[in-house]
Amino acid sequence: MTAKERRPAGRGIHPFHALLLSGTFPLFLGAALSDYAYLTSYQIEWSIFSSWLIIGGSLFTGLAAICALLGIFVSDRKGVYAIYLLLLLIVTATGVLNALIHARDAWAMMPGGFILSIVAAVLGCIVTLLGFSRIGVGARS
Repeated sequence: MTAKERRPAGRGIHPFHALLLSGTFPLFLGAALSDYAYLTSYQIEWSIFSSWLIIGGSLFTGLAAICALLGIFVSDRKGVYAIYLLLLLIVTATGVLNALIHARDAWAMMPGGFILSIVAAVLGCIVTLLGFSRIGVGARS
């Protein structure tokens, strides 16, 4: 038998980081959908549910940003990780601002809360795709 030379696979993100990152988009998307449900039905439960989803998405994104900050120190591609960290911080700030808007009275949060929920969902999708494509699974170093 001859030994075959194997190229090492690119280091991906840590599984805990991937778990946090994969929870970001569904939570922000769920918040946008529950804001839409509140906008069409005026049932206060939808706005409360949206507030909890936004808090969860902001928490997941903030913890993923901490993981990305730690990833800067161990990665060879510091520039890519820095851009990724900046986007995670922007999504976290958008989520926190959205949570503050959702803390208002039920109808006072509309339409600003709904618009910020859509923005957070889109940014969450972008940062998740960036995390898994450029930095994460299957990325070459």
